[in-house]
Amino acid sequence: MNPHFNEWLELIVRWVHVFAGIMWVGATFFFTWLDGRFVELEKKAGGGDAQAEKHVWMVHSGGFYLVEKQKRPQLMPQMLHWFKWESGLTWLSGIFLFGLVYYHGGYLISFEDAPISKGAAIGLSVGMLLAGWVVYDLLWKICKSEKLGAVIGYGLIVLTAWFSCRYFSGRGAYLQVGAMLGTIMAANVWMRILPAQRRMVAALTAGREPDLAEGARAKARSTHNTFIVFPVVFLMISNHYSGTYGSRYNWLILSALVLVGWGAAKIVRRA
Repeated sequence: MNPHFNEWLELIVRWVHVFAGIMWVGATFFFTWLDGRFVELEKKAGGGDAQAEKHVWMVHSGGFYLVEKQKRPQLMPQMLHWFKWESGLTWLSGIFLFGLVYYHGGYLISFEDAPISKGAAIGLSVGMLLAGWVVYDLLWKICKSEKLGAVIGYGLIVLTAWFSCRYFSGRGAYLQVGAMLGTIMAANVWMRILPAQRRMVAALTAGREPDLAEGARAKARSTHNTFIVFPVVFLMISNHYSGTYGSRYNWLILSALVLVGWGAAKIVRRA
C-alpha cells in the first residue's frame, strides 16, 4: 500500500473513531447521569414526600427540557430515537484501525525475537476478540452476584493482560485488551440492549405488557459499559506512553489501571 495513502487513511479512520467514541461515551454518561437523578427522585418519593417531582428539569444551550422516565413505557405517536449508531461506528472504525495499524502494519508483535509469527498473532488476536465476548456474556448469564461477577471478570482481565503481554508486543498487548473490552461494549449494545428494547416496543405495539425484566437486564449491561469504557479509553491512548506498555511489569500496570478506571467510573456515576 502506498505509504502516503496509508497515512491519510489512518488519519481519517482515527478521526472518525475518536468522534464516534465521543458521541457514544457522551450519550452513555448523559443517560447514566439522568438515571441517577431519577433514582434520587424515587428515594425522595419513598421517603413519604407525596409531592416529589417525577421529572428532571434541565437547561442547555438556551433551551429548557423537562424529561420523564417511564418504567412501564407507553406507546407514543412521536418518533422513537435509538442511540445505536454511535457504538456501531465507534467499533467498526476502531476494529478497522486496529487491523490497519497492528495487523497490516505489523505492530502486533515485536520486530525482534517475537514468540509467534505475524500470521499466528493475527489469528490469536481475532480468536481472543471473539472469545472475550463469549466468556463475558456467559459469565453474566450464569452469575447472579454483581460483586462475584466483578471479581471473576477482573481475574479474567488480569489473565488476559498477562497472556497478551507474553505473546504480543507491549503496544499490541495493550491495544488487544482494549479491542476486546471495546468489542464487549459494542456487543452489549447490539446483542443485549437493543434487542431487549425492540422486544419491549414490539410488545407495546401488540397491546401486550412488556417484560420489565428484559429492561433490567439491558440496564445492567449498560452499567457494565460505563465501567468498561474508562480502561478502554486509557488503552486506546496508551501507545503514546512507553512507560506503561514498555515496562517489564506492563501486564501488572495494565491490570492496576483497569481498577483505577473502575474506581473513576464509580465516582463519575455518582456525580
